[in-house]
Amino acid sequence: MAEINFVTKEGLEKLQTELTDLKYVQRPFITKQIADARDKGDLSENAEYHAAKEDQGLLEAKISKMEDLIAKSRIIDESKLNNTQVMMLTKVRVLNLNTKKEIWYMLVNEKEADLKTGKISFKSPIGLGLMNKKVDDICEVVVPAGTIKMQILEITL
Repeated sequence: MAEINFVTKEGLEKLQTELTDLKYVQRPFITKQIADARDKGDLSENAEYHAAKEDQGLLEAKISKMEDLIAKSRIIDESKLNNTQVMMLTKVRVLNLNTKKEIWYMLVNEKEADLKTGKISFKSPIGLGLMNKKVDDICEVVVPAGTIKMQILEITL
């Protein structure tokens, strides 16, 4: 069975914008490159033509993958979320017990993750360690740098 891709409304809009760019900007550009290379003569020894055809194949695969991802996407109804435990789209304030620093995270889909803005994937090591925890719970998360011990201070939507 196909895995459902849970996204925010903004995340789905971003995917759709990227797909539109691939189909209506990049695809015509590559088609023009192929036509220009074809006009240069013998195709068997035309490196530009072969490179453009390879680019076209990669682009079509990317478009197909993106269409499949969008078809599997479901927008999460934020009105049905609660803030009693950590789940997708919740914002979590944690205390790193190793460094004594407080950090805010928002758990999102992998495609929306952006550490600079505090958005982490719910499938990342930290995201998995925080999932389903409640305020005051302490969790240990194994990351490449070692084990992080965190305490959940606050959960908001």
